[in-house]
Amino acid sequence: MKIVIAVDSFKGCLSSSSIAKAVEEGIFNTLPECEVIKVPIADGGEGTVEALVDATQGKKITLPVHNPLMQPIHAGYGMTGDGRTAIIEMSAASGLNLIPLKPGNIMNTTTYGTGEMIADAIKRGCRNFIIGVGGSATNDAGTGMMQALGVRFTDDTGKEVEKGGKSLSAIRHIDTQNQLPELQDCTFHIATDVTNPFYGPQGAAYIFGPQKGGDEEQIKILDRGMKHLAGLIFETTGKDISYLPGSGAGGGMGGGCVAFLQATISSGIELIMDYLRFDELIQGADLLITGEGRMDRQTLFGKVPVGIARAAASRHIPVIAITGQVDTTADKALREAGLSAIFPIHPAPISLEKAMQPDYAYRNIRRTVEQICYMLHLCHYPFVNK
Repeated sequence: MKIVIAVDSFKGCLSSSSIAKAVEEGIFNTLPECEVIKVPIADGGEGTVEALVDATQGKKITLPVHNPLMQPIHAGYGMTGDGRTAIIEMSAASGLNLIPLKPGNIMNTTTYGTGEMIADAIKRGCRNFIIGVGGSATNDAGTGMMQALGVRFTDDTGKEVEKGGKSLSAIRHIDTQNQLPELQDCTFHIATDVTNPFYGPQGAAYIFGPQKGGDEEQIKILDRGMKHLAGLIFETTGKDISYLPGSGAGGGMGGGCVAFLQATISSGIELIMDYLRFDELIQGADLLITGEGRMDRQTLFGKVPVGIARAAASRHIPVIAITGQVDTTADKALREAGLSAIFPIHPAPISLEKAMQPDYAYRNIRRTVEQICYMLHLCHYPFVNK
Protein backbone atom coordinates (compact mmCIF):
# COMPACT_ATOMS: atom_id res chain seq x y z
CA MET A 1 0.00 0.00 0.00
CA LYS A 2 1.35 3.41 -0.99
CA ILE A 3 0.24 6.57 0.78
CA VAL A 4 1.36 10.05 -0.28
CA ILE A 5 1.27 12.83 2.34
CA ALA A 6 0.95 16.42 1.06
CA VAL A 7 -0.45 18.71 3.76
CA ASP A 8 -0.06 22.49 3.80
CA SER A 9 1.34 24.11 6.93
CA PHE A 10 -1.00 24.89 9.80
CA LYS A 11 -0.05 28.56 9.82
CA GLY A 12 1.39 29.77 13.11
CA CYS A 13 1.50 26.21 14.42
CA LEU A 14 3.27 23.51 12.36
CA SER A 15 5.18 23.43 9.09
CA SER A 16 4.23 21.18 6.20
CA SER A 17 7.22 18.94 6.97
CA SER A 18 6.34 18.63 10.65
CA ILE A 19 2.76 17.70 9.82
CA ALA A 20 3.95 15.10 7.31
CA LYS A 21 6.11 13.54 10.03
CA ALA A 22 3.14 13.34 12.42
CA VAL A 23 0.96 11.80 9.70
CA GLU A 24 3.67 9.27 8.87
CA GLU A 25 3.92 8.24 12.53
CA GLY A 26 0.17 7.74 12.67
CA ILE A 27 0.28 5.54 9.57
CA PHE A 28 3.20 3.40 10.74
CA ASN A 29 1.62 2.94 14.18
CA THR A 30 -1.33 1.20 12.53
CA LEU A 31 -0.24 0.07 9.05
CA PRO A 32 3.50 -0.57 9.44
CA GLU A 33 3.91 -2.25 6.06
CA CYS A 34 2.88 0.85 4.11
CA GLU A 35 5.08 2.71 1.69
CA VAL A 36 4.87 6.38 2.66
CA ILE A 37 6.00 9.35 0.58
CA LYS A 38 6.13 12.75 2.29
CA VAL A 39 5.81 15.81 0.06
CA PRO A 40 6.23 19.22 1.75
CA ILE A 41 3.76 21.46 -0.05
CA ALA A 42 2.41 25.01 -0.13
CA ASP A 43 0.22 27.20 -2.34
CA GLY A 44 2.62 30.09 -2.95
CA GLY A 45 1.74 31.91 0.27
CA GLU A 46 3.23 31.64 3.73
CA GLY A 47 5.22 28.44 4.11
CA THR A 48 6.26 28.15 0.46
CA VAL A 49 9.95 28.76 1.14
CA GLU A 50 10.10 26.21 3.92
CA ALA A 51 8.13 23.61 1.95
CA LEU A 52 10.27 23.79 -1.19
CA VAL A 53 13.53 23.98 0.74
CA ASP A 54 12.54 20.83 2.64
CA ALA A 55 11.27 19.08 -0.49
CA THR A 56 14.53 19.66 -2.39
CA GLN A 57 17.01 19.40 0.51
CA GLY A 58 17.82 23.04 -0.09
CA LYS A 59 18.79 25.80 2.31
CA LYS A 60 17.58 29.09 3.72
CA ILE A 61 19.57 32.26 3.03
CA THR A 62 19.32 35.18 5.47
CA LEU A 63 20.63 38.62 4.60
CA PRO A 64 20.29 42.31 5.52
CA VAL A 65 17.65 44.09 3.41
CA HIS A 66 15.25 47.01 3.74
CA ASN A 67 11.66 46.73 4.92
CA PRO A 68 8.77 48.51 3.16
CA LEU A 69 9.71 51.83 4.80
CA MET A 70 13.42 51.41 3.92
CA GLN A 71 14.43 50.52 7.46
CA PRO A 72 17.19 47.89 7.79
CA ILE A 73 16.05 44.38 8.74
CA HIS A 74 17.14 40.79 8.11
CA ALA A 75 15.03 38.63 5.81
CA GLY A 76 15.36 35.22 4.23
CA TYR A 77 14.62 33.31 1.07
CA GLY A 78 15.06 29.71 0.01
CA MET A 79 17.40 28.02 -2.43
CA THR A 80 16.66 24.57 -3.83
CA GLY A 81 19.11 21.75 -3.34
CA ASP A 82 20.56 22.09 -6.84
CA GLY A 83 21.35 25.77 -6.24
CA ARG A 84 19.50 26.87 -9.36
CA THR A 85 16.16 28.09 -8.04
CA ALA A 86 15.40 30.80 -5.48
CA ILE A 87 12.08 30.75 -3.65
CA ILE A 88 11.09 34.18 -2.41
CA GLU A 89 8.08 35.27 -0.40
CA MET A 90 7.86 39.01 -0.93
CA SER A 91 6.28 39.34 2.51
CA ALA A 92 9.67 38.46 4.04
CA ALA A 93 11.04 41.87 3.07
CA SER A 94 7.98 43.80 1.87
CA GLY A 95 5.27 42.42 4.13
CA LEU A 96 2.48 44.21 5.93
CA ASN A 97 3.51 42.54 9.18
CA LEU A 98 6.91 44.28 9.12
CA ILE A 99 5.64 47.83 9.71
CA PRO A 100 2.97 49.56 11.81
CA LEU A 101 -0.40 49.82 10.10
CA LYS A 102 -0.58 53.60 9.90
CA PRO A 103 -2.64 55.83 7.60
CA GLY A 104 -0.54 56.99 4.68
CA ASN A 105 2.12 54.28 4.87
CA ILE A 106 0.87 52.77 1.63
CA MET A 107 1.99 55.87 -0.26
CA ASN A 108 5.59 55.37 0.82
CA THR A 109 6.04 51.61 1.05
CA THR A 110 8.41 49.97 -1.41
CA THR A 111 9.35 46.54 -2.70
CA TYR A 112 13.04 47.48 -2.65
CA GLY A 113 13.85 44.75 -0.10
CA THR A 114 12.39 42.06 -2.36
CA GLY A 115 14.67 43.29 -5.12
CA GLU A 116 17.62 43.02 -2.76
CA MET A 117 16.79 39.35 -2.17
CA ILE A 118 16.59 38.72 -5.92
CA ALA A 119 19.95 40.43 -6.45
CA ASP A 120 21.54 38.32 -3.72
CA ALA A 121 20.18 35.11 -5.23
CA ILE A 122 21.52 36.08 -8.65
CA LYS A 123 24.98 36.62 -7.16
CA ARG A 124 24.76 33.12 -5.65
CA GLY A 125 24.06 31.61 -9.06
CA CYS A 126 20.27 31.27 -9.12
CA ARG A 127 18.66 31.82 -12.51
CA ASN A 128 15.18 30.48 -11.83
CA PHE A 129 12.84 32.26 -9.41
CA ILE A 130 9.55 31.38 -7.77
CA ILE A 131 8.08 34.45 -6.10
CA GLY A 132 5.03 34.42 -3.85
CA VAL A 133 3.39 37.83 -3.80
CA GLY A 134 0.95 37.59 -0.89
CA GLY A 135 0.90 39.65 2.29
CA SER A 136 2.55 42.79 0.94
CA ALA A 137 2.46 46.27 2.45
CA THR A 138 3.10 47.88 -0.91
CA ASN A 139 1.38 49.39 -3.93
CA ASP A 140 4.41 50.41 -5.98
CA ALA A 141 3.93 47.92 -8.86
CA GLY A 142 7.35 46.41 -8.23
CA THR A 143 9.20 49.64 -9.04
CA GLY A 144 11.13 49.46 -5.77
CA MET A 145 12.18 45.91 -6.61
CA MET A 146 13.47 47.07 -9.97
CA GLN A 147 15.31 50.02 -8.39
CA ALA A 148 17.21 47.51 -6.27
CA LEU A 149 18.05 45.67 -9.50
CA GLY A 150 19.52 48.77 -11.11
CA VAL A 151 16.57 50.34 -12.96
CA ARG A 152 16.00 54.10 -12.69
CA PHE A 153 12.53 55.64 -12.83
CA THR A 154 12.88 59.33 -13.63
CA ASP A 155 10.57 62.35 -13.84
CA ASP A 156 10.34 64.92 -16.64
CA THR A 157 13.51 66.64 -15.39
CA GLY A 158 15.51 63.41 -15.46
CA LYS A 159 15.60 63.16 -11.66
CA GLU A 160 14.97 59.75 -10.10
CA VAL A 161 11.58 59.65 -8.40
CA GLU A 162 11.16 58.82 -4.74
CA LYS A 163 10.32 55.29 -3.74
CA GLY A 164 6.73 54.27 -3.12
CA GLY A 165 3.37 54.31 -4.83
CA LYS A 166 3.00 58.06 -4.39
CA SER A 167 5.57 58.57 -7.16
CA LEU A 168 4.06 56.38 -9.87
CA SER A 169 2.31 59.26 -11.62
CA ALA A 170 5.57 61.24 -11.75
CA ILE A 171 7.47 58.60 -13.73
CA ARG A 172 8.22 59.68 -17.31
CA HIS A 173 11.14 57.46 -18.25
CA ILE A 174 12.27 53.92 -17.43
CA ASP A 175 16.05 53.63 -17.65
CA THR A 176 17.28 50.02 -17.73
CA GLN A 177 20.85 50.84 -18.77
CA ASN A 178 22.32 49.84 -15.40
CA GLN A 179 20.05 46.94 -14.48
CA LEU A 180 21.76 43.69 -13.54
CA PRO A 181 22.83 42.08 -16.83
CA GLU A 182 22.17 38.60 -15.41
CA LEU A 183 18.43 39.33 -15.43
CA GLN A 184 18.29 38.50 -19.13
CA ASP A 185 19.28 34.92 -18.27
CA CYS A 186 16.72 34.53 -15.47
CA THR A 187 13.23 33.03 -15.48
CA PHE A 188 10.59 34.33 -13.08
CA HIS A 189 7.40 32.59 -11.99
CA ILE A 190 4.85 34.50 -9.92
CA ALA A 191 2.78 32.33 -7.60
CA THR A 192 -0.61 33.81 -6.78
CA ASP A 193 -4.28 32.97 -6.82
CA VAL A 194 -5.27 36.63 -7.02
CA THR A 195 -6.78 37.41 -10.42
CA ASN A 196 -7.27 41.17 -10.04
CA PRO A 197 -6.12 43.48 -12.83
CA PHE A 198 -3.42 46.13 -12.50
CA TYR A 199 -5.76 49.08 -11.96
CA GLY A 200 -9.43 50.03 -12.00
CA PRO A 201 -12.33 49.22 -9.64
CA GLN A 202 -11.08 45.65 -9.19
CA GLY A 203 -7.41 46.57 -9.36
CA ALA A 204 -4.60 46.52 -6.82
CA ALA A 205 -5.25 49.88 -5.16
CA TYR A 206 -9.03 49.72 -4.83
CA ILE A 207 -9.25 46.11 -3.68
CA PHE A 208 -6.16 45.75 -1.49
CA GLY A 209 -5.22 49.33 -0.64
CA PRO A 210 -7.71 49.80 2.23
CA GLN A 211 -6.33 46.82 4.16
CA LYS A 212 -2.88 48.39 3.86
CA GLY A 213 -4.07 51.63 5.48
CA GLY A 214 -5.01 53.63 2.41
CA ASP A 215 -7.88 56.12 2.63
CA GLU A 216 -10.26 57.03 -0.20
CA GLU A 217 -8.14 59.86 -1.62
CA GLN A 218 -4.91 57.88 -1.39
CA ILE A 219 -6.52 54.95 -3.19
CA LYS A 220 -7.54 57.26 -6.05
CA ILE A 221 -3.99 58.65 -6.30
CA LEU A 222 -2.47 55.18 -6.33
CA ASP A 223 -4.91 53.89 -8.94
CA ARG A 224 -4.16 56.86 -11.20
CA GLY A 225 -0.47 56.12 -10.75
CA MET A 226 -0.97 52.48 -11.69
CA LYS A 227 -2.91 53.48 -14.82
CA HIS A 228 -0.19 55.96 -15.78
CA LEU A 229 2.58 53.38 -15.28
CA ALA A 230 0.69 50.77 -17.29
CA GLY A 231 0.46 53.24 -20.17
CA LEU A 232 4.16 54.06 -19.94
CA ILE A 233 5.05 50.36 -19.88
CA PHE A 234 2.94 49.80 -22.99
CA GLU A 235 4.63 52.71 -24.77
CA THR A 236 8.09 51.50 -23.73
CA THR A 237 7.80 47.73 -24.10
CA GLY A 238 4.60 47.05 -26.04
CA LYS A 239 3.27 44.96 -23.12
CA ASP A 240 -0.27 45.66 -21.98
CA ILE A 241 -0.60 44.57 -18.35
CA SER A 242 -3.65 46.73 -17.60
CA TYR A 243 -6.19 43.93 -17.29
CA LEU A 244 -3.90 40.93 -17.13
CA PRO A 245 -5.33 38.53 -14.51
CA GLY A 246 -3.07 38.58 -11.47
CA SER A 247 -1.25 41.76 -12.46
CA GLY A 248 -2.75 43.49 -9.42
CA ALA A 249 -1.38 40.89 -6.98
CA GLY A 250 1.08 42.17 -4.38
CA GLY A 251 0.16 45.80 -4.98
CA GLY A 252 0.87 45.47 -8.69
CA MET A 253 3.94 43.29 -8.16
CA GLY A 254 2.46 40.70 -10.50
CA GLY A 255 2.16 43.17 -13.34
CA GLY A 256 5.53 44.73 -12.60
CA CYS A 257 7.25 41.35 -12.78
CA VAL A 258 5.57 40.56 -16.10
CA ALA A 259 6.55 43.96 -17.51
CA PHE A 260 10.10 44.22 -16.22
CA LEU A 261 11.19 40.60 -15.72
CA GLN A 262 9.16 38.77 -18.41
CA ALA A 263 7.58 36.74 -15.61
CA THR A 264 4.66 34.34 -15.92
CA ILE A 265 1.79 34.39 -13.44
CA SER A 266 0.46 31.02 -12.29
CA SER A 267 -1.74 29.48 -9.63
CA GLY A 268 0.56 28.91 -6.68
CA ILE A 269 -0.40 25.31 -5.96
CA GLU A 270 -0.26 24.33 -9.64
CA LEU A 271 3.15 25.97 -10.06
CA ILE A 272 4.57 24.21 -7.03
CA MET A 273 3.09 20.81 -7.91
CA ASP A 274 4.58 21.14 -11.38
CA TYR A 275 7.97 22.03 -9.92
CA LEU A 276 7.87 19.03 -7.59
CA ARG A 277 6.63 16.73 -10.40
CA PHE A 278 3.74 15.79 -8.19
CA ASP A 279 2.04 13.67 -10.85
CA GLU A 280 5.08 11.39 -10.87
CA LEU A 281 5.16 11.16 -7.07
CA ILE A 282 1.56 9.95 -6.83
CA GLN A 283 1.89 7.33 -9.56
CA GLY A 284 0.75 4.02 -8.10
CA ALA A 285 -0.54 5.63 -4.89
CA ASP A 286 -3.53 4.08 -3.14
CA LEU A 287 -4.34 7.06 -0.91
CA LEU A 288 -3.46 10.74 -0.59
CA ILE A 289 -3.60 12.60 2.72
CA THR A 290 -3.76 16.38 2.50
CA GLY A 291 -5.14 19.29 4.49
CA GLU A 292 -4.57 22.78 5.89
CA GLY A 293 -5.15 24.65 9.13
CA ARG A 294 -8.70 25.72 8.34
CA MET A 295 -10.90 24.38 5.57
CA ASP A 296 -13.80 26.44 4.28
CA ARG A 297 -15.06 27.85 1.01
CA GLN A 298 -11.76 29.66 0.48
CA THR A 299 -10.16 26.21 0.22
CA LEU A 300 -11.91 25.85 -3.13
CA PHE A 301 -9.89 28.70 -4.64
CA GLY A 302 -6.31 27.68 -5.24
CA LYS A 303 -5.56 26.12 -1.86
CA VAL A 304 -3.51 22.98 -1.34
CA PRO A 305 -6.25 20.41 -0.49
CA VAL A 306 -8.30 21.05 -3.62
CA GLY A 307 -5.17 21.26 -5.77
CA ILE A 308 -4.15 17.84 -4.48
CA ALA A 309 -7.66 16.45 -5.03
CA ARG A 310 -7.67 17.62 -8.63
CA ALA A 311 -4.29 16.00 -9.27
CA ALA A 312 -5.59 12.74 -7.81
CA ALA A 313 -8.88 12.74 -9.69
CA SER A 314 -7.49 11.63 -13.04
CA ARG A 315 -5.86 8.64 -11.35
CA HIS A 316 -8.97 7.85 -9.28
CA ILE A 317 -6.99 8.04 -6.02
CA PRO A 318 -9.05 8.74 -2.88
CA VAL A 319 -8.04 11.87 -0.96
CA ILE A 320 -8.53 12.35 2.79
CA ALA A 321 -8.01 15.75 4.41
CA ILE A 322 -7.07 16.65 7.97
CA THR A 323 -7.60 20.12 9.38
CA GLY A 324 -7.57 22.12 12.56
CA GLN A 325 -11.02 23.52 11.83
CA VAL A 326 -13.65 22.96 9.16
CA ASP A 327 -16.60 25.09 8.10
CA THR A 328 -19.29 22.44 7.88
CA THR A 329 -21.35 24.57 5.48
CA ALA A 330 -18.61 23.91 2.92
CA ASP A 331 -18.63 20.11 3.32
CA LYS A 332 -20.63 19.39 0.19
CA ALA A 333 -18.63 21.77 -2.00
CA LEU A 334 -15.34 20.34 -0.74
CA ARG A 335 -16.46 16.78 -1.47
CA GLU A 336 -17.61 17.82 -4.92
CA ALA A 337 -14.12 19.29 -5.44
CA GLY A 338 -12.68 15.80 -4.99
CA LEU A 339 -12.06 15.34 -1.26
CA SER A 340 -13.30 11.94 -0.10
CA ALA A 341 -13.53 12.89 3.59
CA ILE A 342 -12.42 15.64 5.99
CA PHE A 343 -11.28 14.99 9.56
CA PRO A 344 -10.84 17.77 12.15
CA ILE A 345 -7.99 16.81 14.46
CA HIS A 346 -9.21 18.15 17.80
CA PRO A 347 -11.06 15.66 20.03
CA ALA A 348 -12.88 18.25 22.17
CA PRO A 349 -13.71 21.97 22.30
CA ILE A 350 -10.58 23.95 23.23
CA SER A 351 -9.27 27.49 23.10
CA LEU A 352 -7.51 28.77 19.99
CA GLU A 353 -4.38 29.26 22.06
CA LYS A 354 -4.38 25.59 23.04
CA ALA A 355 -5.19 24.43 19.52
CA MET A 356 -2.20 26.37 18.16
CA GLN A 357 0.32 24.74 20.49
CA PRO A 358 2.64 22.74 18.19
CA ASP A 359 3.08 19.72 20.47
CA TYR A 360 -0.66 19.47 21.09
CA ALA A 361 -1.49 19.76 17.39
CA TYR A 362 1.22 17.23 16.47
CA ARG A 363 -0.20 14.62 18.85
CA ASN A 364 -3.73 15.19 17.59
CA ILE A 365 -2.67 14.86 13.97
CA ARG A 366 -0.96 11.56 14.75
CA ARG A 367 -3.97 10.30 16.70
CA THR A 368 -6.43 11.33 13.98
CA VAL A 369 -4.41 9.54 11.30
CA GLU A 370 -4.22 6.43 13.47
CA GLN A 371 -8.04 6.44 13.67
CA ILE A 372 -8.31 6.90 9.90
CA CYS A 373 -6.02 3.93 9.31
CA TYR A 374 -7.89 1.77 11.83
CA MET A 375 -11.09 2.59 9.96
CA LEU A 376 -9.54 1.67 6.61
CA HIS A 377 -8.35 -1.64 8.05
CA LEU A 378 -11.69 -2.38 9.70
CA CYS A 379 -13.61 -1.65 6.49
CA HIS A 380 -11.28 -3.95 4.54
CA TYR A 381 -10.44 -1.38 1.90
CA PRO A 382 -8.88 -3.31 -0.98
CA PHE A 383 -5.60 -1.42 -0.86
CA VAL A 384 -4.98 -1.82 2.89
CA ASN A 385 -3.35 -5.23 2.65
CA LYS A 386 -1.46 -4.58 -0.56
